[in-house]
Amino acid sequence: MASKYALFAGCKIPYYVPQYGMATASVLAKLGIELVEPEFGCCGYPVRQQDQRAYLASAAKNLAIAQAEGLDILTPCQCCFGSLKKAVALMEDEAQLDAANRVIRAEGLSYSGSGVEVKHLLQVLSDDVGPAKIKSKVTLPYEDLNIAVHYGCHALRPSKLVQFDDPLNPTLFDDLVEATGAKSVDWDHKTQCCGNPLWGKNDKLAQGLTAKKIQAANRAGAELVCVGCTYCQIQFDQVQPELLPEHTELSPLPSVVYPQLLGLAMGMQPKDLGLDKHNLDVSFLVDKLPEPEEEAAEEAPEDEAAA
Repeated sequence: MASKYALFAGCKIPYYVPQYGMATASVLAKLGIELVEPEFGCCGYPVRQQDQRAYLASAAKNLAIAQAEGLDILTPCQCCFGSLKKAVALMEDEAQLDAANRVIRAEGLSYSGSGVEVKHLLQVLSDDVGPAKIKSKVTLPYEDLNIAVHYGCHALRPSKLVQFDDPLNPTLFDDLVEATGAKSVDWDHKTQCCGNPLWGKNDKLAQGLTAKKIQAANRAGAELVCVGCTYCQIQFDQVQPELLPEHTELSPLPSVVYPQLLGLAMGMQPKDLGLDKHNLDVSFLVDKLPEPEEEAAEEAPEDEAAA
């Protein structure tokens, strides 16, 4: 079990979903995993389809920084996870690796092509910590909470490259959610896209994909969707309020990132997990927790004067 990682927050989390970063740091600290924050840059994903050389140079720079620290990379962002995993695979080709190194050498960096593992937050929690230990750390297990677990695209596909879980029947995330006492409901569209990659390009289609997912989760009786992806959280929490007026058949489906769900069950305060930063209200989660057990009152000392 690794107990120290280089945290790769990515570009979106600090600005658009700061609560994801807050909750991740808080939960991992309580689980005994130390995070180091080197000066990483972009993972390269935004230019992956435009200029592969620039993409690989961006990825190689980050991998070289982690390698210099002697640490594997942990990222909460599935897009960064998939991007860096693909870059590692592409740079198994010596020509691609040499080309990337020629660019980053100007900054005094070099990536060997191996020795740095890229892991998503959920993998670290599942593989390094494990659902059993997480369950043992849960002091306030949820009561009667039905959750639609949303895996996200980049964690599951391409499966041979990311090696996260079975892309057709994943269970890793469900097990982590149920370790908190919540129930992971069986729902249609569980592994399908949330629609965010299309946002800003074809908003109607993006909203339609999101609406289908919300409708399926509503049918399954979910009260909440739990995600492990930056972009999925943006879609469910920031885009969903825009589509609800046009889709009156839907019941609003609030969303949280997994470390927020876990942090509450571990006894952390809602504000420390960024639950006040959501567009759709998730304060009802606190009502799903049992009352904290009161510490046993100290026994009064015996009255020495008593007969």
